Amino acid sequence: MGDSASCPVPRAEKRRSIPETQAQPTLGAVPAETLQMSDSVLEKTIPDELSGLRLDQALAQMFPEYSRSRLKAWILAGSITVNGRVPKPRDEIGGGEAVVVRPVETEETTSSPEPIELDVAYEDDEVVVINKPAGLVVHPGAGNASGTLMNGLLHRFPELAALPRAGIVHRLDKDTTGLLLVGRTLTAHTALVRQLAERSVTRQYDAVCQGVLTGGGRIDAPIRRHPVDRLRMSVQSDGKPATSHYRIVERFAAHTWVKVSLETGRTHQIRVHFAWKQHPLVGDRVYGGRLSLPRGASDELVQTLRTFRRQALCATTLAFDHPVDGRRVEVSTEPAADFLALVDVLRRDAAARDSDD
Repeated sequence: MGDSASCPVPRAEKRRSIPETQAQPTLGAVPAETLQMSDSVLEKTIPDELSGLRLDQALAQMFPEYSRSRLKAWILAGSITVNGRVPKPRDEIGGGEAVVVRPVETEETTSSPEPIELDVAYEDDEVVVINKPAGLVVHPGAGNASGTLMNGLLHRFPELAALPRAGIVHRLDKDTTGLLLVGRTLTAHTALVRQLAERSVTRQYDAVCQGVLTGGGRIDAPIRRHPVDRLRMSVQSDGKPATSHYRIVERFAAHTWVKVSLETGRTHQIRVHFAWKQHPLVGDRVYGGRLSLPRGASDELVQTLRTFRRQALCATTLAFDHPVDGRRVEVSTEPAADFLALVDVLRRDAAARDSDD
């Protein structure tokens, strides 16, 4: 039987309906909504309530463990059949079709494994949380073809070569320390990326900023690429929405230690937001401008500020729903040693000023 008549769809596109009478894979007595797995083959019947959707849209709902883009790639590669034939992603489904998915394990990451020491803060069969040190670049790129966190992950966990970005779910700047989330399986990686997009992953940072804040608060300021300096981000009215929440941990004579929680995760978000508030992070040469030394600072503090050559920012808490059993997993770490040393010097400077009053 040939293709059924096509029907109008939005933007004047036309989708083909998938033929209903084709040689179908044998599903036996398996109920329509029951997933079968045999030799890496997944079989399902498309439920009637998804009738009218594009095939790739329907499959994304039926197989949430895989991203829509990956399912679309498998359709185009011929690894998915519907009613025994190779479809197209835009084909319109009518409900009741038999779907066979043959997941393709592809070499997604081409970086080379390197024996880089990694501080593993949490690990199970599905998820790894790495405590990244300052100076370690996350992904290979221009000027950093090797010696990155990704290279170390591929050496420690070779199975990550089959995953996008070696399973890395989000990024940290080169000189930001702390917790970074990695999925060890395709299902886990897809689920964690989805949680990040849905803002159900909790990320909390410790930071030291210039100036004395009077209280905690919320920063709502959209961020986009700087119109002139393409290496920087900036607050702009037509940027992407960006929200940071912060509370005060400790005040010093001319600085403040804060805890910052991200509601969104824009590039350089915390650094940009605090610089926009005129309270740039200590050590941030990109957004903080020239080194600022407070009046009356002790010699020890002056020396510490001169030699603190990274932004005082540490990712210290990470919480997410486990991609397999759904339990809430929370991982925490102390701020990096140089951050804590900075705080100690700020305390001593503040105490000395108080004793002089």
